[in-house]
Amino acid sequence: MRSYRKELWFEVPGRRGFINITPQVEASLAESGIREGLLLVNAMHITASVFINDDEGGLHHDYDAWLEGLAPHAPTDRYRHNRTGEDNADAHLKRQVMGREVVVAVTDGALDFGPWEQIFYGEFDGRRRKRVLVKILGE
Repeated sequence: MRSYRKELWFEVPGRRGFINITPQVEASLAESGIREGLLLVNAMHITASVFINDDEGGLHHDYDAWLEGLAPHAPTDRYRHNRTGEDNADAHLKRQVMGREVVVAVTDGALDFGPWEQIFYGEFDGRRRKRVLVKILGE
């Protein structure tokens, strides 16, 4: 069995955003030369997420509104975590809901997706560089 590791870096200019990272993940898979196995994509920051869903703008708007309703950013003094000098407690909660990582089967050198599936990076406390790990195991 072989292993391949790559870091992808993103910087979202606003506090929140969603980026389709499927092309970068597919490029990583091609670089790896692995044809059969498993691919892990993991947000390496506790205020960011990786998830799989449809690449549809209305859905992304709905996610943002839904998450903001679950864990509003303001008022920031509602969160005990923010008493440490941070203002990102809501981002930690949003990440918990959206998830840390995804695993995708690799079949015949391609991501073995269902219809409409794409991989997304979700940012909930942006304005700085953050990384995503791509780890591929297989043959």
